[in-house]
Amino acid sequence: MPRTASAPKTPPKAKAKPKAKPTTPRKPGRPKGGPKEMDVHVGNRLRMRRSILGMSQEKLAEAVGLTFQQVQKYERGTNRVSASRLFDLSKVLSVPVSYFFEQYNEKQKPTNFRYGFADTEQDQYLDTGKWYDKETLELIRVYYSIEDQKLRRNLVRVIQEMADLHNLKKGK
Repeated sequence: MPRTASAPKTPPKAKAKPKAKPTTPRKPGRPKGGPKEMDVHVGNRLRMRRSILGMSQEKLAEAVGLTFQQVQKYERGTNRVSASRLFDLSKVLSVPVSYFFEQYNEKQKPTNFRYGFADTEQDQYLDTGKWYDKETLELIRVYYSIEDQKLRRNLVRVIQEMADLHNLKKGK
């Protein structure tokens, strides 16, 4: 059988260079390498309320249909909390949604605003991380576990006297 002429071979196509990924601009206001300040604040408020109630991350996660790892990410501010999830969390934690935003941007508060029941200005305590320390949250949780309001007020007076005595000894 005679051989028929075949179509001429075409040279192999040169491999196309991979296209560089277009750089997508970061979302405005999103700091490079970390969560936004507001997300961290909401997470801190979430952790504070959960701790005051004596609720574990696992229990909270179960109540709103999450994993405890997701609750951890919310509390660190690593992941943002959506509006619907914030609503669910506020119901489980028995606080209004606005609770999560309270005390954000304290620099713009009115000058006559006071915290607690002390007669003195307490701004010195606002900007520290002590509000979110485990010890502070435990103290608050135990304090609110005392149902008798008069007893709670007396406890505050005792603690204030202890602090005054301590500061007097330190020479403050």
